[in-house]
Amino acid sequence: MSAYDVIVIGSGPGGYVCAIRCAQLGLKTACVEGRETLGGTCLNVGCIPSKALLHASHQLHEAEHNFAKMGLKGKSPSVDWKQMLAYKDDVIGQNTKGIEFLFKKNKVDWLKGWGSIPAAGQVTVGEETHTAKAIVIASGSDSSTIPGVEIDEKVVVSSTGALELNKVPKSLVVIGAGVIGLEMGSVYARLGSEVTVVEFLDAVCPGMDGETAKVFQRTLKKQGLKFVMGAAVQKVDATKTKAKVTYKLRKDDSEHVLDADTVLVSTGRKPFTDGLGLDALGVKTTERGVIETDAHYATNIKGVYAIGDCISGPMLAHKAEDEGMAVAEILAGQAGHVNYGVIPGVVYTHPEVASVGETEETLKEQGRSYKVGKFSFMGNGRAKAVHAGDGFVKILADQETDRVLGAHIIGPMAGDLIHEICVGMEFGAAAEDIARTCHAHPTFSEAVREAALACGDGAVHS
Repeated sequence: MSAYDVIVIGSGPGGYVCAIRCAQLGLKTACVEGRETLGGTCLNVGCIPSKALLHASHQLHEAEHNFAKMGLKGKSPSVDWKQMLAYKDDVIGQNTKGIEFLFKKNKVDWLKGWGSIPAAGQVTVGEETHTAKAIVIASGSDSSTIPGVEIDEKVVVSSTGALELNKVPKSLVVIGAGVIGLEMGSVYARLGSEVTVVEFLDAVCPGMDGETAKVFQRTLKKQGLKFVMGAAVQKVDATKTKAKVTYKLRKDDSEHVLDADTVLVSTGRKPFTDGLGLDALGVKTTERGVIETDAHYATNIKGVYAIGDCISGPMLAHKAEDEGMAVAEILAGQAGHVNYGVIPGVVYTHPEVASVGETEETLKEQGRSYKVGKFSFMGNGRAKAVHAGDGFVKILADQETDRVLGAHIIGPMAGDLIHEICVGMEFGAAAEDIARTCHAHPTFSEAVREAALACGDGAVHS
């Protein structure tokens, strides 16, 4: 039995960042993880491996569609799926070992096994019970499904199974047009699968700026993805090698069936708190299993805190990381804080889609007067040079003060470009502040500056 200042349960982005930050601030810290490797869903079966497959499949797309235009002649590469999966696994290994190194460097103890909280101030892992002045639950989330759909991770898969299919399917049906479904759908579409996305709502990526979502869906259609919108999936019948997806169209209640080799269920995620003993401990949760916390991440049980996917808010790795940092600083007697108004979201398709802050829809709901500055990547020299002229940058600013309220980018490197807007918003920048900042030429980032100029007297290059 060991005594700690802090025990963090879960080593995903929220948990491992929290543990390292606690240790840096002088707290004796341990982190509980039952997986063989650190890093949680994100590093093992989520963000990182999916980005490896997105990168590899994008290179194939470039070879098939753009190499010849640039004078790179020869046969298109053939896909060695096993080797691609091996590359993905190598990327995972490098990242998870990196966290192990950081734990050693910062003197964070890894308590191997699944944790439970028998009482406030105690964490049991395996046969041993450890004490802690503070316990931080960072147990993350798990894929959720819908009634009538059972995941077997062979024919009917979650995002986890989609990362390790034994072969590229001829036909793939994706249930849910959210981030995960569209990212994995575009991977398999590039590798030659016929991909059909079935979505209950009438637009992709709920909550995304409406205009951006329309352009995004149109762009994916051009890449070969098919969409069935406004469709409620009734059931999935699976055999060992095939599946039938039955859905009803909401507009006329007509029933339809799709045949598929593989079905990817990407209908969201739910908090994962199994085995922690939260009910017995008396920790308050919502009906959906979300742990309730106050503004300082404290639960109703003294000394027990929670962060990341298992509490309310967007289920994003970087949101969890920020909360991990904040709660560590609070436990060390500092003033930890997360600005929830400036949390970017990114879809890593090609083109990428990134957003931060308000959308036109949320501003209209608030009755707030705003102006729109927009610039197309077709007017950006660098984008044209690399066959990436699709998309635009849109900046939303307050009509009176010119303060930046949000931004939406669809185009090359959108996930990186969004951050100058994030930094600007943290400093309360006006669109004019961004417009008057010198941007190197030729870069994709000039499109951001042009959109900021469009909030004022107008863009120069359109």
